Amino acid sequence: MSILCSLVVAAGLSVTPLPLPSAQSVAETLLFRTALPAFVAITDSPEHDVRLDWTTDGCSAPIVQSTGRSFDFYNACRRHDFGYRNMSRFRNGRVWSQALRLRIDEQFRKDARASCTSKLRLTKVQCLAWAETYFRAVRSFGTP
Repeated sequence: MSILCSLVVAAGLSVTPLPLPSAQSVAETLLFRTALPAFVAITDSPEHDVRLDWTTDGCSAPIVQSTGRSFDFYNACRRHDFGYRNMSRFRNGRVWSQALRLRIDEQFRKDARASCTSKLRLTKVQCLAWAETYFRAVRSFGTP
């Protein structure tokens, strides 16, 4: 019995911790496989992954900014900033491509449109129009 206990203790002590997933893998998961409310909760947590750039300037749309009477795209812009700021730096920028940029921009569009779903009909129509306007601006002028 004591030998069995010794083996169990030795096995427990010899377990090596699993390696952390790469920062790129974490960023991709947060960008493309995490619901926006969960992304926001992680972003706001003091225990988020320190390897990643969590800074944001919200929506940098001149005059209109992140919110209006019919919309609030602040969190969609936060994730969009996260995508550009992180994905453009992995592997010394070699991960960045026009296809990846489009994918991040389309996620922004999806997030912005999702923020419109709970609005009343007329406000929802206006919100969706703003979401498309912001998406087109990001496609035209967005840079990492």
